[in-house]
Amino acid sequence: MSLRDFLSKQFIDVIDWTEPEDGILAYRYPMQDREIQNGGKLTVRDSQYAVFVNEGKVADAFGPGLYTLNTQTLPILTYLKNWDKAFQSPFKSDVYFFSARTQTDQHWGTPNAITIRDKEFGAIRLRGFGIYSYHLTDAKTFYSKISGTRDLYRVADLEGQLRNTIVAKMTDAFANSQVPFLDMAASQGALAEKISEQLKPAFAEYGISLDTFNVENLSLPDELQKVLDQRISMNVIGDMGKFTQYEVAQSIPIAAANEGGGAVGIGAGLGAGMAIGQTMMEAVKSSTAGQVPASGGGSAAAPAAAGAASAATKFCQECGKPIPRASKFCPECGKPQA
Repeated sequence: MSLRDFLSKQFIDVIDWTEPEDGILAYRYPMQDREIQNGGKLTVRDSQYAVFVNEGKVADAFGPGLYTLNTQTLPILTYLKNWDKAFQSPFKSDVYFFSARTQTDQHWGTPNAITIRDKEFGAIRLRGFGIYSYHLTDAKTFYSKISGTRDLYRVADLEGQLRNTIVAKMTDAFANSQVPFLDMAASQGALAEKISEQLKPAFAEYGISLDTFNVENLSLPDELQKVLDQRISMNVIGDMGKFTQYEVAQSIPIAAANEGGGAVGIGAGLGAGMAIGQTMMEAVKSSTAGQVPASGGGSAAAPAAAGAASAATKFCQECGKPIPRASKFCPECGKPQA
């Protein structure tokens, strides 16, 4: 190297990095045509790491602090360059800075519904989404497995990989939990903790640590949700027989309001009367079924009296009121009877 070349070179006395914006995980310090002075200073700020890389091999790593660059503070680089025999100054080395700040409000979700076997409903398709946060803990591992020699590596570049990892682990958690969907949706906090425990080793392989993981929602596709809503409605109704009786009882005021309504009123009145009569008969049968009569005469007299009363009455064709079968006119509304 000539004296002119030596004087024209740019030597670096201070190496540091200030993050210009959010979302940066790794940054390569510009070293083109520049060399580091022996005894130069390295400043690593809070929530940062710095790594020296020599010819593609990861050398020394530094946490927050102020360092003087020499053979004592660069033992691995000294070994790689054989400086213990003849220290060369200035020297060249790639320097990478890494942000260790917590990356918050990271969103995850299932792009497609996950098919799982549910304990109650059988095979169902499930969707979910939520948020998580993480921070970089091992700069050497992150450089070797994730960022590499890129000049700039952002949070967005890692988002897809982490999301796919979360969905895969979540599917495993659902498959092994044997917890029904309804219980799973009701205890999302406990589910998030279980998924988080499975995710932490996977994140550690990338040199990052999972800080928080939340499940905000679990849901079924629209068509399956409609079926679930119908099942819930049936469970709320309970005894269909009692529900039918209740519906018939509710229709009595409607039938009464149709008095004097001509043919429509007659049809509604007859329909309501027949339904009420049938319901009453079924109620009498169910209430007397299985009862042991107190005496033989009493038990025989009750059905006979009921049959006689039924044979002696009929319903008005106009208002639907019960009237004697022999009546030619309704005593309530005065309508002639056939």
